[in-house]
Amino acid sequence: MIIGKSQKEIGKMRAAGQLVGQVLLELRNLVEPGMTTLEVNDAADRMIRDAGAYPTFKGYNGFPFSICASVNEQVVHGFPSTYELQEGDIFSIDVGVTLDGFVGDTATTIPVGTVSEERLKLIRVAEECLELAIAQCRVGNHVGDIGWAIQSYAEAHGYSIVREYVGHGIGRRMHEDPQIPNYGKPGKGPKIKKGYVFAIEPMINLGSQHTKTLPDGWTVVTVDGQPSAHVEHTVAVTEEGPEILTLIERGAPLVTEMVASGY
Repeated sequence: MIIGKSQKEIGKMRAAGQLVGQVLLELRNLVEPGMTTLEVNDAADRMIRDAGAYPTFKGYNGFPFSICASVNEQVVHGFPSTYELQEGDIFSIDVGVTLDGFVGDTATTIPVGTVSEERLKLIRVAEECLELAIAQCRVGNHVGDIGWAIQSYAEAHGYSIVREYVGHGIGRRMHEDPQIPNYGKPGKGPKIKKGYVFAIEPMINLGSQHTKTLPDGWTVVTVDGQPSAHVEHTVAVTEEGPEILTLIERGAPLVTEMVASGY
C-alpha cells in the first residue's frame, strides 16, 4: 500500500531532507585524494548525531555503517573501509537520516581530484536522468513514467540501467511502497497522487547492466568492472508539482551552524 503524507508530515520530511542534504553537501566538500571512505562515514555519523538525528542506515537489516560508500565499479551498498580514495576515482555516497520520526535519503557520485571525461560524462548523465525523473513526479502521472524517463535518456547516451536495485516510497520507514524501477513504460504502474513521497535514484553503468554482490553480502559491483554512477533525491508530490526535499539551496547554513543555533 502506498502511504500518502499530510502537509504536516511532509513538513517533517522536509526538515529531515534538508538535514541529510546538507550533510551530503559537506561530505562532498571533504572528499579528496588520500581520504579513506571510513573517514567519510565517521564524519557523516558525527554530523547526523550532533544535529539530533539518527543515521538511518546504521543497523538497517544489519548494515553496519552510517553511509554507503561505493567506489568506481561499486554500484550501491559499498562498505566504508580503509581504502584511500585515488585521483581519478568516482565515489558514490548514499546517506539517510531519521529526524522526528521521518526519513530523508539522498545520494551523489563525486569525482575525486581530476577525473576522465568518460567518467565525468557518466556522472553528468546520471544527474540529468534524475532531473528528468523528478519532472515526472506529478499528480496523474504513473510510476512507469519515472522509470521510462531514466531509461530512455540513459540508453540514448549509451549507458545501461541497473535493474536489480530500485527507488522507493519513503516516510516513517526508509523503504515503503511503491518500488520505483529505473526503467519502465509510460502510463504503466501505480498512478501518482498528491502526498506521495518518493526516493528517486538512478543507477547507470558505463558497461553491462549486470551486477553481482561481493562476499560481504552487501557491496554490489558491475560484473565487467566498469564504473557506475548513482544519484538520489527525496521528492514530494504536491498540487504544484514535485518538491525536492533534499535539495540544498546555495548559501544554506552548514550542519555545524545549524547545531550551534539549536536546530
